[in-house]
Amino acid sequence: MRTHAGADLMLAADLGSFWNFEQTADLLSRTFVQQSLLALALLGLIGGLLGPMIVARQMSFAVHGAAELSFTGAAAALLLGFSVNLGGVIGAVIAAAVFGWLGNRARERDSVIGVVMAFGLGLGVLFLHLYGRTGTGFALLTGQVVSVGKSGLVAVAITAVIVVAVLAVIYRPLLFASLDPRVATAAGVPMRTLSVVFAVLVGLAAAQGVQIIGALLVMSLLITPAAAAARLTASPGRQLVLAVAFAEIAAVGGLILSLAPELPISVLVTTISFVIYLLARLFGMRARD
Repeated sequence: MRTHAGADLMLAADLGSFWNFEQTADLLSRTFVQQSLLALALLGLIGGLLGPMIVARQMSFAVHGAAELSFTGAAAALLLGFSVNLGGVIGAVIAAAVFGWLGNRARERDSVIGVVMAFGLGLGVLFLHLYGRTGTGFALLTGQVVSVGKSGLVAVAITAVIVVAVLAVIYRPLLFASLDPRVATAAGVPMRTLSVVFAVLVGLAAAQGVQIIGALLVMSLLITPAAAAARLTASPGRQLVLAVAFAEIAAVGGLILSLAPELPISVLVTTISFVIYLLARLFGMRARD
């Protein structure tokens, strides 16, 4: 009984520390927390920009597949002794390019992703077994945002610049190809090339998401905010703005709320994303009624 009572008191104290603004402010003054906050903000920007097109192109499963294969690449990097971030990027980009090339048609995309992902996960498990430290592998699955560091922040920033630059060039034809693929094909839009390029962008984003919030939770910033935005408006431009806003609220808010109670950041990021989605569904249903 005493044990349960002590646990209840500890839980109450932890939950009460949500409102310990002094401790939160103190932690926000630390360099490593500021780096983590900026990295999450950049990841939120990337997720918000890519998310609406991912939803429009029905690529949610591809995001999951790229994230899992990023885990495989990172595990291979651990085994071979080079940069985990670089290994994750290589794994995700190769996987995404394969998905984009072989799964250009929606009806065959899921089966291609399933086949490649199953093989890649098997390799990832083998690499971790040979490496011998399962704790590091678990960190890749659940994220390690507090240890992003300067190098990780630079990697996310470079990814953000690449995503913004490439999207600025391909956004209009990609939107055309996503909304009306038959007409786009007839008009001479390079469908497979666009598919591969966009898939590579998704792979880059997924790789950075794996490093920060983990392979299992990366969809909370790449999918959920965009899905929420799609519930509120049919305008592609408004969806883009809302998706970025929702992703930033989830990413930055999740980190800030996690500081004082010392809760896992990824849990709060995913929770905020999910709450936003539920509210968007509710308000979207009311608007239609």
